[in-house]
Amino acid sequence: MNALAATSRNFRQAARLLGLDSKLEKSLLIPFREIKVECTIPKDDGTLASFVGFRVQHDNARGPMKGGIRYHPEVDPDEVNALAQLMTWKTAVAAVPYGGAKGGIGCSPGELSRSELERLTRVFTQKIHDLIGTHTDIPAPDMGTNAQTMAWIFDEYSKFHGHSPAVVTGKPIDLGGSLGRDAATGRGVLYATEALLAEYGKSISGSTFVIQGFGNVGSWAAQLIHEKGGKVIALGDVTGSIRNKAGIDIPALMKHRNEGGHMKNFHGGEVIDSSELLVHECDVLIPCALGGVLSR
Repeated sequence: MNALAATSRNFRQAARLLGLDSKLEKSLLIPFREIKVECTIPKDDGTLASFVGFRVQHDNARGPMKGGIRYHPEVDPDEVNALAQLMTWKTAVAAVPYGGAKGGIGCSPGELSRSELERLTRVFTQKIHDLIGTHTDIPAPDMGTNAQTMAWIFDEYSKFHGHSPAVVTGKPIDLGGSLGRDAATGRGVLYATEALLAEYGKSISGSTFVIQGFGNVGSWAAQLIHEKGGKVIALGDVTGSIRNKAGIDIPALMKHRNEGGHMKNFHGGEVIDSSELLVHECDVLIPCALGGVLSR
C-alpha cells in the first residue's frame, strides 16, 4: 500500500468514527489543486538536466494552505498528495488557521552543487509563483531542503510580486525567520518522547534510543536527547549506520558530519547494516527518515 492509499484509508476510518456524511468524506479526499511542472536547468558542466516538480494544494477551508517542499529522488505525485492531506489534518487538529499543501522535486540534492540547487529552486518557483502566496499557499523546508532553499524561493517570488517575506516559513533569521524554527520538529520529537516515557514511569535520562535518519529532525532529536541524559546507542542515515552500546558521542558526530564526514566513517561507533536499525534493541525507536518504514 503506497502513501496515498494508506493516508486515505486512515482518513476514511476516522470519518466513519466521526459520523461524517459520505459526500463530505469524499470531497475532503479530493485535493483543491495538483500541479506538475518540468524544471530544466543548465548544470555546472554546461549540460542540461530536467527534473519534475510537484505542488499539491489539498484544502484551504481553514486558511492559507501550508506545507513543506522536499527534494528527494523518490518524490512522486502520490507521496506529495498524501503529505498534503496530512498537513490539512495536522493544522486542523492543532487548531492553527491553515490548510494543507505539500511539494517536492524528484532529485538527489547531494549530487547537485549549491549553484545547481539554486537554479533548480528558482526555476521551480518561476513555474508556481502565481499559485503560492502569503494568503494562498505558504511553502516551508522539508527533507532535502533548508533555510537557504526558502531564501531562494522568497527572493525569486519577490521578483514577481514585490518584497514578500511571509511567502515562506523556515527562512534565515536575517530574512525574517523565526528563532528556534530549525530545531522545532526535533524538539517536538523530544517532547512527545518525554510524554510517552512518563506514562511508563520513565524519563529520557537513563533510557536508550535508536534513531533512523540524521537530517534536520534526526540530528536535533539526537542532540536534545543527549543533552537530557538519554543514551543514543545506534544511528543511521543514507551514508551508513553505526552503534555504540555505551552511547554515541552526539556532539562529536555532529562535528564529523558538519565537516563533510559520512556516518560509516565516524570512529565513535561500530558500523552495522542499516537493516539492523529498526530491529535493534532499545527503549525507544525514533524513525526520522522517509515514511512507510514500519510496515507491520
